[in-house]
Amino acid sequence: MESIDPATGHALPEDALQRVLFVGPAVHVYNIPPLQSTRGHTASTWTAEPQRHIFTARLRLLETSHSDTLKVDVLLEDPKTGALFAASPYSAANAVEPVIDSSRFFAVTVRDPSGKKAVLGIGFEERSEAFDFGVALQEARRVLGWDSGQKQQQQQQQPEKEAKDYSLKEGETITVNLGKTGIGRRKAQEKQEQGEESPGGGDLQSFALAPPPGGGFSLPPPPTADDVKRKRRSAQQLGFDDGQFGEFA
Repeated sequence: MESIDPATGHALPEDALQRVLFVGPAVHVYNIPPLQSTRGHTASTWTAEPQRHIFTARLRLLETSHSDTLKVDVLLEDPKTGALFAASPYSAANAVEPVIDSSRFFAVTVRDPSGKKAVLGIGFEERSEAFDFGVALQEARRVLGWDSGQKQQQQQQQPEKEAKDYSLKEGETITVNLGKTGIGRRKAQEKQEQGEESPGGGDLQSFALAPPPGGGFSLPPPPTADDVKRKRRSAQQLGFDDGQFGEFA
């Protein structure tokens, strides 16, 4: 029996093999508005307007392989006759995107035989069916080699980190820098030799010593000639004789 590609309606080669990855017997199809946010589609805008509901379809996720060709299609079909309503070639991950406000709804990019595309909304009545559909899409990505390719690309982008040996070799020592903990004259001399500035921003030449405190020790001024004469007169008045050589002068 000749195999037919349901996405295109064309006959498949004799060596073609087809495998059904998922079947959803009742999936609601919606005519959805254009994307309004970069975050993604919201299903609440579809279900709020009953006229956007097109019909209830059967969904099949079909894998087709022949020769060196492998592809996966999302098929929306008439549940009674099996006639194709719309097909979405699963050629990129964004061909089927989950919405941001529900786990039961998806936005599907469908194409007609001429290559024109449109975005339809689909919704499952049960969360378990939507979960199984997501698992089937994951299997499709694995079969198509997308997941392994992404992992390889990430591994190539990440530079290899070589293991470093921080152990001390024979004869090596550790020098610990304590930062700005040095005090005393030696530290000040090192800073002066290195030309470092003081914390105030000026060098040592601009630094002025404070005046000495008052009340310090001071020598009295030397006596004047008048003082010496007065002392001699006062000694003679007291009866002292300064002698021939002026011993008491």
